Amino acid sequence: MGREKFSSRLGFILISAGCAIGLGNVWRFPYIVGQYGGAAFVLIYILFLAIMGLPIVAMEFAVGRASQKSAALSFDILEPKGSKWHIEKYFAMAGNYVLMMFYTTVAGWMICYFFKMLMGDFAGLNADQVAGEFSNMLADPLLMLGFMVLVVVGCFAICAQGLQGGVEKITKWMMVCLLLLMVVLAGNSVLMEGSGPGLEFYLKPDFSKMTEAGIGLVLYEALAQSFFTLSIGIGALAIFGSYIGKEKRLLGEAINVTILDTFVAFTAGLIIFPACFAFNIQPDAGPSLIFITLPNVFNNMAGGRLWGALFFLFMAFASVSTVIAVFQNIVSFATDLTGCTVKKAVVINAVVIILLSLPCVLGYNVWSGFMPFGEGSAVLDLEDFIVSNNLLPLGSLVYLLFCTNRYGWGFEKFLKEANAGEGIKFPRWARIYVTYFLPLFIIVIFVQGYIAKFF
Repeated sequence: MGREKFSSRLGFILISAGCAIGLGNVWRFPYIVGQYGGAAFVLIYILFLAIMGLPIVAMEFAVGRASQKSAALSFDILEPKGSKWHIEKYFAMAGNYVLMMFYTTVAGWMICYFFKMLMGDFAGLNADQVAGEFSNMLADPLLMLGFMVLVVVGCFAICAQGLQGGVEKITKWMMVCLLLLMVVLAGNSVLMEGSGPGLEFYLKPDFSKMTEAGIGLVLYEALAQSFFTLSIGIGALAIFGSYIGKEKRLLGEAINVTILDTFVAFTAGLIIFPACFAFNIQPDAGPSLIFITLPNVFNNMAGGRLWGALFFLFMAFASVSTVIAVFQNIVSFATDLTGCTVKKAVVINAVVIILLSLPCVLGYNVWSGFMPFGEGSAVLDLEDFIVSNNLLPLGSLVYLLFCTNRYGWGFEKFLKEANAGEGIKFPRWARIYVTYFLPLFIIVIFVQGYIAKFF
């Protein structure tokens, strides 16, 4: 039987975007923007998306489409005989598993908070009591385990139905609902009384705030965020390239996915910052912004219970769409490597992911004494650092070098694959930039980030 394909181009775009659109957009992006100066950071982030993220998205799609395999075998098929590029597959596969080790837990938080908000659990609580609800959830390993298992089992069950019958069908519906929810929520926030300062903070650049945080650290975080939000570097997008035909050129498809991803991240800021400033709450509270700050905002808002429930429903859709996409990649690893059935790959990996996710669940309670980055850090922070700040940028560098280096797949073969079909061509004149300058930029900023973080 031949490799299953998407039923439509729209399915490919929405599912690829669904992989990119997730907690990176609506959980990580707002608090990083809040920490690093608002609009000034947003501008740098968009610049990195365009000049660094976009070419690598096209390259991942090209590697997937040319090989017709996941990252588990794509390098083996395309690499020159005797070369060692296939070693990258172990890091790519590891990246998908490590990402799911904490992503499934946080997705469970979103679903938990949707039900909490829907049931009115925050009604009448003061700020300290709302914060206590989050602390109580983290302190309850069985509660978090239950929602994590719900996410894992539910998303793998969708993957078990196949690409068209499960992943494409469910994710398309979920993405449409997500986009509609975002527009409604953003409109509500922007129209709030007192939202003006939040819009100014978000949309008016203030580069002095960058210097306060340290330009090196800001650049590093912008780079890490652009790679994290697009999920590039671990083969999470390459898999979807293997499910499409050669009707359309890949740069145009990459642009569509990146624009949709950026729209969601930008709109998330329009939801959060005006609401925070309207109620005199600073938007730099870290991850607690979502689980402590915003429930307090909804508590003080007319119809807050409804708006809060809709917000966490949107968050759940955003996180679950990514989990489904990455699970599809993980299932494909197993089927490509072993030839086993999809159902067998689903069952085995569901058990594996549940077990691997336990450290993140326990890191806030039973193992709370383990603080890898000092006071206040947890297992999740270590796992996030491994993926966001290491495997994603370094994996992206490997894809970049593989597609441009004559000792890898090579630029001409990449260009031929990327430009097959109709649409926007990947320009030949970009060869010098993607071959020499782009790898250098990634390395310099990567090293600078380590210096800024640890020294």
